[in-house]
Parts: sequence; C-alpha cells; structure tokens
Amino acid sequence: MSSRAGSAWKEITLNLLRIVTGFLFIPHGAQKLFGLFARHPAPLFSLLGLAGVLEFFGGIAILTGFFTRPVAFVLSGEMAVAYWTVHAHYGWLPFLNHGELAVLFCFVFLFLCANGGGSFSIDGLRGRA
Repeated sequence: MSSRAGSAWKEITLNLLRIVTGFLFIPHGAQKLFGLFARHPAPLFSLLGLAGVLEFFGGIAILTGFFTRPVAFVLSGEMAVAYWTVHAHYGWLPFLNHGELAVLFCFVFLFLCANGGGSFSIDGLRGRA
C-alpha cells in the first residue's frame, strides 16, 4: 500500500471512529438528562446531571467534530472519573467491575484529543482538524 493510500485510510478511519464514538456516547447522556431508555432523569444540578450534560452535548460535539480536541479532553477526564468513582470500588479489573465502556471511551477520547476530528468534521471545515 502506498503512503498516500495509507494516509487516506488513516483519515477515513479517524473520521469513522469519531462519528461512531459520538453516536454511541449520546444515548448515555440522553438517559441521564431526559430519562430515555428506561431510566428516570437525574437532577440537573448533581454529578449525574453534569455527566448527562457532558455526555449528551459532548457526544454531539464529537459526532460533528466541533471543538473535538478540547471536548475529547474533557470527556476523557469524565470517563476516568466515572471509572474510579463508580466502577473501581467493585474490583480493579474492568471486566469484573463492568467498567469496560468507561475505560474504552476514556482512551478513545484521549486518542481523539491527540489526533483531532479529521477532515470530515466541523473542525476540518474550519481548518482546525
């Protein structure tokens, strides 16, 4: 594979990773904020309410690639806090404490923070991918 083709695949997969991650993250916030998907809404001025705001609106920002780097940085931190405050006290291993999603989201957001939103994003259209 040529360097140019490899570069094109990297760009395509970066954009796909960002879009799919945002798409999968939004329902977690919608669940907390709006009580969707069989859950009661969290009080807005609580840690769970703050998590809902970050997850819903941050997920939309990631999906569209709007301020990807700073939003991904904040969401990575949120997922690290979620792991250590919600999951870790059930045991250290994510498989056993059901923290796999928090860990995976944390590191995907860290990756997006380092690599930006890609060319097919609002950031890319603004020349800030």
